[in-house]
Amino acid sequence: MVNRIIIGTRGSQLALWQAHFVRDALSRLSPETTVDLKTIRTEGDRDTNAPVAQLSGKGVFIKEIEDALLSREVDIAVHSMKDVPTEIPEGLVIAAVCEREDVRDALLSRDGKKLAELPSGARIGTSSLRRQALLKHFRADFEILTLRGNLNTRVRKLDEGLYDAIVLAQAGLQRLGWSSRITESLSTDIALPAVAQGAVGVECRAGDPQLRQLVDRLNHAPTRSAVEAERTLLRELEGGCQVPIGAWARAEQGRFILEACVMSIDGKIYLRDRIEGRESEASSLGSTLAKKLLRAGADKILDVIRRSAASELPAV
Repeated sequence: MVNRIIIGTRGSQLALWQAHFVRDALSRLSPETTVDLKTIRTEGDRDTNAPVAQLSGKGVFIKEIEDALLSREVDIAVHSMKDVPTEIPEGLVIAAVCEREDVRDALLSRDGKKLAELPSGARIGTSSLRRQALLKHFRADFEILTLRGNLNTRVRKLDEGLYDAIVLAQAGLQRLGWSSRITESLSTDIALPAVAQGAVGVECRAGDPQLRQLVDRLNHAPTRSAVEAERTLLRELEGGCQVPIGAWARAEQGRFILEACVMSIDGKIYLRDRIEGRESEASSLGSTLAKKLLRAGADKILDVIRRSAASELPAV
């Protein structure tokens, strides 16, 4: 029996919601276990001004938490899976992927206008190179600006008129009770989500079998398969969390479908493809689709991005 679990988490409002969600689920599964939280400040939390793509290295929102896990300061870590690099440090495992929330991006506009209705030159805030590329591909006349900070800060900046609209993950808005602010849920025909967007993962040490057995009960098999397909694709493309790659895997009418796109940062080059198969083939489908995209020219797009410094958006 596991007597006590310390969960490592970031201190943001959304991260704490996710950590409390996992804590409550574990408490229901094992009422005799005490579950506590420990907040840990990451590089991504310390620097809230620079575009995320310009921060050093991979895993800027999780590295310090993984370090605490390896040093046994915490027992498990709760992450947004879209922040987790495809290579997990030796000695750690993703023990569970919880049921996914809505995968879509959401538009919040100051005047209630939908994406297609925004005026020429509309100022749109985002922290994501993927969203930047998608928005520029949809409408080259948009002005894309950096948007950092917690959810309250981002919405406040919109309300103050610093942006005409902002784009955020719908999952976070729903989890924190901000659904009423959503002007438009962006169709996946326009905006494929980030890899693993909307999924919460639980990481623990590989050598803790009792804890892994307990955490495994939080797994949602369809979500885990979808995330596995998307993350395999990302790994094969040698992309990171901050590259213009979108992907969405799901079971649909008895089929397992994976769609993905790779874009240039300016949105002028846009490659998109899909593949179908069985859910049990999730990982191989991700690998196969990545190879198709690379043959279609994704390798050249990603080489240009890797060779150049991350695009710096004007900050507000």
